[in-house]
Amino acid sequence: MPDGYVDANAEPFTGLDDYEGALGGLTRRDFLRYCTGIAATLGLSPALGVDIANAAVAQAARPTVIWLSGSACTGCTETLLRTNHPTLETLILDTISLDYNETLSAGAGHQAENWKLQAMKANWGKYIMVTDGAVPMGNGGVYCKVAGKTYLEAVKECAAGAAAVISIGSCSSWGGWPSTGPNPSGAVGLKDVIKDKPVVSIPGCPPNPYNFLSLVLHFVTFGKLPELDEKNRPKFAYGRLIHENCERRPHFDAGRFAIEFGDFGHRQGWCLYKLGCKGPETYANCPSIGFNDVGQGTWPVGTGHPCFGCTEQGVGFTKSIHELATLKSVSPPNSYPAVAVDKGEGLSAGAAAVIAGITGAAVGAGAVIAGRLGKQDKADAASDKE
Repeated sequence: MPDGYVDANAEPFTGLDDYEGALGGLTRRDFLRYCTGIAATLGLSPALGVDIANAAVAQAARPTVIWLSGSACTGCTETLLRTNHPTLETLILDTISLDYNETLSAGAGHQAENWKLQAMKANWGKYIMVTDGAVPMGNGGVYCKVAGKTYLEAVKECAAGAAAVISIGSCSSWGGWPSTGPNPSGAVGLKDVIKDKPVVSIPGCPPNPYNFLSLVLHFVTFGKLPELDEKNRPKFAYGRLIHENCERRPHFDAGRFAIEFGDFGHRQGWCLYKLGCKGPETYANCPSIGFNDVGQGTWPVGTGHPCFGCTEQGVGFTKSIHELATLKSVSPPNSYPAVAVDKGEGLSAGAAAVIAGITGAAVGAGAVIAGRLGKQDKADAASDKE
């Protein structure tokens, strides 16, 4: 149908909530299970899953989301496309109203831009603003322009009427890879541009989409943002070090480290700290929820690659891959148990001889000291009698 054409004989749609597949193919039971999972992700009681479900379904109007993209690789949108509970179509058709996204918009050019402006005007003070990508500040922001405006102008214009502002991805959160030195475009995170209202960050490259979905549903359900840390990241997702939940942590504590890619330790799943893993200084829930819903261990360390700290400013895209992490809460032990002995195998004859020699020397030294002390005690007693 040509743009702007209206069919006068078309009947209006009614009962939109009653059409087949209104929950994106989910049954009510599956939808409640999904909401209960969201509650658990947020660190809330599973009983609040019913409240989340009621809030998501009972919304008179789905919250409008305006999604802007700056200096980035589109990975943040791509990661959202891979959600399964809910699927993307369930999210944008039943939970939120994604009124503008340059990658997913059906329209283009003036049509898309006019729709964005109409959505902002109609929902002024109520819509959620989401951005991915850094904001270039150099030379007035000319290094990123959309529809004739610099991205710098676009984010300021959109933030003015937003009820909540969310930065998704490391580029939008703190500059990410576009801000890596020498940073000729002057790229910064959104928080360095929007100063008059809080900017909630969901860093990661890419970020886990369920952290974003949980944040949005918390806002929809309770009308407020979840508890944030000092960097304005949701504590439910960024409250603990990756190292604390890593499945390779026991190997770290036991002193078992992979030294080279493909060596015995690497093939056995030992700790990747000495290969440059940044898990000990990176806050995220990657090992807890994984990526892409394809099973346990679906995150970088789980597949054998060191974490490179993409959620942390000053770590990701700054430290080299093989540079050792700064240990924040724990240190490797100074002495380690034997790691090269096969299971069920005792001490070797050589090791036993060494230990016996050390023990014998210690016992002998103790006997000599005891003998000397005894002689000294007798001499002291004789002098006392005189």
